[in-house]
Amino acid sequence: MNDVMHFVKVKDLEELKSYLKGKDKKFILFVKEGSSASSCALDHLEKVANDKELYVVDVAYTKNIHSHFGVDSVPTFLIWEDDRIRNKVKGCQSPVFYKKLISGEGTSVKGVNGKPQKRVVVYSTPTCPYCNKLKQYLNKHGIRYTDVNVASNPQAAEEMVRKSGQRGVPQTDINGQIIIGFDVPKISRLLEIPTE
Repeated sequence: MNDVMHFVKVKDLEELKSYLKGKDKKFILFVKEGSSASSCALDHLEKVANDKELYVVDVAYTKNIHSHFGVDSVPTFLIWEDDRIRNKVKGCQSPVFYKKLISGEGTSVKGVNGKPQKRVVVYSTPTCPYCNKLKQYLNKHGIRYTDVNVASNPQAAEEMVRKSGQRGVPQTDINGQIIIGFDVPKISRLLEIPTE
C-alpha cells in the first residue's frame, strides 16, 4: 500500500464524471491557483497518509464544474459516494480533520478536551500576515474552521462588519462570539486550548 494521496488534476466536467462512476467513495477538492487557502488545503491533504486519489479541480481553468456541484467558494472538499455528495467542507481544515473525514470517522471533531468543538469561522484576506498566523495556530491545535476570504467576497465582508462593527482582519467567530485580531489568550480560552 502506498502512503500518499494521489492528486489527479481534472480538465473538464465530463472527465470528472467518468472518474466518479462506481459505488466507492471519491474525494474532490476545488481550488484556485494562487489562493493561500487552496494551497493550505492541498498541503494538509498531502499530509494525510492513505492510498486514495484526490481529484483536484482548479476553478480558474475549469469554469463549468464548480457550479454543477454547488461549489461557491474555494477551497471546498467534497466526498462523493453512491452518485451523490455525501459531505461538503469549505475552507482549509487541519490534517487531523481531513484524515477523520476520509477514514469515515465523520465531521464530529472533538475539541482538545474531548468535548464537541465549537463552530469557528475565520474572516481573513490573503495578504494579512496575522490572518495566516491565526490559521497556523488553529491548524497546529487541530481546530476545524471555515476560512472566509473577505477580499473576494463582498457579502461576507458586509456580514463580518455587521457582526463586529469592525473592518479589520483577522476576525474569528467562535459560536457567535467575535474576536478581533490574533488574540491568542482569548481564542485559546474560548476553544479550551492549553496555553503554551
